[in-house]
Amino acid sequence: MVTKRRVGILISGRGSNMACLVEAARAPDYPAEIVLVLANKPEAGGLATAAAAGIATVAIDHRPFGQDRAAHEAAVDAALRAHDVEIVCLAGYMRLLTPYLVSRWAGRMLNIHPSLLPEFKGLHTHARAIAAGETEHGCTVHLVTEDLDSGPVLMQARVDVRPDDTEATLSARVLAAEHRLYPEALRKLASQPLPTADLTS
Repeated sequence: MVTKRRVGILISGRGSNMACLVEAARAPDYPAEIVLVLANKPEAGGLATAAAAGIATVAIDHRPFGQDRAAHEAAVDAALRAHDVEIVCLAGYMRLLTPYLVSRWAGRMLNIHPSLLPEFKGLHTHARAIAAGETEHGCTVHLVTEDLDSGPVLMQARVDVRPDDTEATLSARVLAAEHRLYPEALRKLASQPLPTADLTS
């Protein structure tokens, strides 16, 4: 019997990577189960996808919190803990996290980024890779730390940059690679001992 880690996924939009994690977790031998999908936008399309898959969903709109990121993150953290989440996966979650949330989930929070980190941190990675004349691009799953896109790399997938690539064509191929990579990276983390939760921050 495979022990399944309880996973919460944070999204802001349609959640295509979330859907791939949900599908992977259906396998009996997969070491994780998706128990919660949480969005910072009630209109996020991925919430309906998750609900249709029988997964609990929560929307915690960041807008009523104004500039108080800590208060919003405290609400997010409380929801994750209410569902006994052990691992958090960011899947298109378009919020910069504060040290409060990052520290409480240190070693147990994953993000997928559309570049071969440490190259092209931040946004517009595909256009930047093309402009830089790169011949290789890809995606990275890494542990989340307080520094943007700088945590320890768990896994990467590489994609050739073609001479006729546009931002859109390169983005599509990298996204396909993300959909393959993220489930494997979660499998890897969920199969390992996890650090103890930090509840004192």
